[in-house]
Amino acid sequence: MELNKDKPSITQTNRRDTRIHVLEVIGNASIGGMESYIKNFISNLPSNQFQVTCICPNESAFTASLRELGVEDVFITPIEDDPAWRSIQLTCEVARLHQIDVLHAHMPKAHILAGIAGCLIHKPVVAAVHGMNVTSQELGITRAIGSHLITNCQEAYTQALAMGVTAERVNLVRNGVDLSVFTPGSSGDDLRNSIGVPQTTPLVGFVGRLSHEKGPDLFLRAAELVHRMRPDVHFVIIGDGFMRNELKEMASHFQLEKQVHFLGWRNTYEVYPSLDLVAHTSRSDGTSLVLLEAMSCACPTVGIAVGGVREIIENDTTGLLAGAGDWEGVGLRIVQLLEHPESLRSIGSAARLRVERYFNIKKNTAQTAEILRRIAFAGINGQCFVGKTAVAKEIDGRKSFDN
Repeated sequence: MELNKDKPSITQTNRRDTRIHVLEVIGNASIGGMESYIKNFISNLPSNQFQVTCICPNESAFTASLRELGVEDVFITPIEDDPAWRSIQLTCEVARLHQIDVLHAHMPKAHILAGIAGCLIHKPVVAAVHGMNVTSQELGITRAIGSHLITNCQEAYTQALAMGVTAERVNLVRNGVDLSVFTPGSSGDDLRNSIGVPQTTPLVGFVGRLSHEKGPDLFLRAAELVHRMRPDVHFVIIGDGFMRNELKEMASHFQLEKQVHFLGWRNTYEVYPSLDLVAHTSRSDGTSLVLLEAMSCACPTVGIAVGGVREIIENDTTGLLAGAGDWEGVGLRIVQLLEHPESLRSIGSAARLRVERYFNIKKNTAQTAEILRRIAFAGINGQCFVGKTAVAKEIDGRKSFDN
């Protein structure tokens, strides 16, 4: 006996909603550049053209912010490098029940989960590469399931092509910022008053997660060099992470307890107007949102030339660059700018113009939306081959050859 034989399933009914339905599979749910990117992306995605459902690994302030943006359905399940069956099952059922058109993954472990689910339910998968490298793991997933990659810097894009991803399956779309939120003009008095640093005192900032790849230790080494040359300069570290105690010990060792202020996470659009410049000392980065936000606020920047940082800062025009790992070069460039206030002003103004031209969140979101729309429509029309992986195709080919 067949139960509910005459009752059509959701997937069998005609859809009245003509919007593209995107399932965002997000591999982390803390505070960081990837999470900021997703919030910016969802905020600027046309709601009359797209509907968004999210899967995250845990509840957090980030998932609360997704709901505040209007995402009605945020599902929670473990997202690991070796996904559990319950996570695969949840992703498949969410995609079926919500009539998902395309899965959009963030971080390799989310790419794995989305890829397996996409193969099982025959839906296309798009993976965002947020760093400056396409890892061998990411490449393996892409080749196995035939997913599409969106990179945010030229280095990752060309690397994907060099590793064998076809040009039809990879795009370059740089990150962007909201020019109306991150804007010049605010005084920045609140932050300076909170730490007792007057407007006449130079203030240099680091903004980011306190983890090794972000290089906050390199920032402190540069700060120690600057202090020896300019003892009047103060420094703020905006962010948090597992290196916080280690960094405080470093500041004490360098006898910078009075000059370095650890402030935790703040609304960054309120931070940049307080600073004379931002030092970005990341060891690995794609299109850094910190740099883009600072530049959008006309805040001068000094960066370490890794990954997409070289594509953001136009050296000597919209900021200054030091070599990879060169904290001493960062320190010297900070002093160089602080001793030439006219350069600070001109670099800040040029930086704002560069962001307006190349890193506008509305334009860059529209590019990603068009990619998702194209791939979703191809899948709806049966043109997007998902489920028959490259490995499966090779096995089929061998069978034909043997016969």
